Amino acid sequence: MKTQLELARQGIITDMMREAAAAEGVPAETIRDGIIDGTIIICHNVKRVSGIPLAVGKGLRTKVNANIGTSADDTDISKELEKARVAVKHGADALMDLSTGGPVDEIRRAIIAETRACIGTVPLYQAALDAVRTKKKAIVDMTVDDIFAGIVKHAEDGVDFITVHCGVTRSTVERMQNEGRLMDVVSRGGAFTVEWMAYNNKENPLFEHFDRLLEIVKAYDMTLSLGDGFRPGCLADATDRAQIHELILLGELTQRAREVGVQVMIEGPGHVPLHQIEANIILQKRLCHGAPFYVLGPLVTDIAPGYDHITCAIGGAIAAAAGADFLCYVTPSEHLRLPTVEDVRDGVIASRIAAHAADIAKGVKGAMEKDIAMAKCRKKLDWEGQFALSLDPDKARQLRAESGVADHGACTMCGEFCAYKVMDDAMERKAAHG
Repeated sequence: MKTQLELARQGIITDMMREAAAAEGVPAETIRDGIIDGTIIICHNVKRVSGIPLAVGKGLRTKVNANIGTSADDTDISKELEKARVAVKHGADALMDLSTGGPVDEIRRAIIAETRACIGTVPLYQAALDAVRTKKKAIVDMTVDDIFAGIVKHAEDGVDFITVHCGVTRSTVERMQNEGRLMDVVSRGGAFTVEWMAYNNKENPLFEHFDRLLEIVKAYDMTLSLGDGFRPGCLADATDRAQIHELILLGELTQRAREVGVQVMIEGPGHVPLHQIEANIILQKRLCHGAPFYVLGPLVTDIAPGYDHITCAIGGAIAAAAGADFLCYVTPSEHLRLPTVEDVRDGVIASRIAAHAADIAKGVKGAMEKDIAMAKCRKKLDWEGQFALSLDPDKARQLRAESGVADHGACTMCGEFCAYKVMDDAMERKAAHG
């Protein structure tokens, strides 16, 4: 079986490429050519018969991911399925199941069955849980085969893209320690890997045995999401030696993956000050050969717990306008608790606002047209039209209804002094008097 990348290199436009092109409103050749040069990927596991192929990359609409999944403190599958439904309803293009509590295999398979949206995971969590629960080992006692068994399990279940922290190496850890950091490693997968390497005095298996990883991923045509284990967990750690050294390694691994026909995207920070965001995007695109960039946030301040969906949206808009292709949402619960269903909704909407604002700046086809349509509806006081165009129609309709005014009237902010009405009256009088 040939991968989408291998078929594209042969000049073939596949049904999957056509489907992605139709969803984006671009020629199928644009998708194929982007896949060839690595600036566009299609996330889709060949085992996922009902899944929608998700195109991510240069010139395409900025995509949004929602992280869901259980923890040891909350293992309710029904909650996670409701989060999946709400996230997709409000426009999430992808879901990542990051479950670490309860029956994680059952949860992952239920989420995959629940939606056609693109699904991502971090298989190292699976390997760690299987080692602890099934084999009665400590995480540091995982074998290389244990780690790869987790990857195969997720591939067989139909996961479309996997986050793997291949750039977490002994040399990168040394650079972090030599320079110093306030928060060290805040990536869960990165921390597991650092602990494993320190205990076993060995190199990261996902780096050392990268060719073995590529063989597995290629067999399912999954996308490799090369994770940022050294992403900054606070503004003070942003764009430091460890983060950039890891990025250099990910660029090298990107080349190796593409050589064998595997599609790649790169994950990015994290907590980044406003004035460093664009530089981070430029560095990633240069060092990783234009691969699509998948960023968590970035969060632009560390002091807004409870409002981190806003700090995320600010950073996400700047990052995407500068060239990031995929935004991972952050919810109001970030740093505080497992998100609720309502938190998921708020997080998705915030990141969609950021993504759309960036698409206007990037000139993505159809983005500005939506805002022009909204302006026309507002001028006419066409409330149903405004609701239909809203990123969150339910919220807009609710707030309008709570004002108690008639559907055809102005809003309660201006009432009879509505600028639209005043201008309409003025134009009518002018027309009547020549």
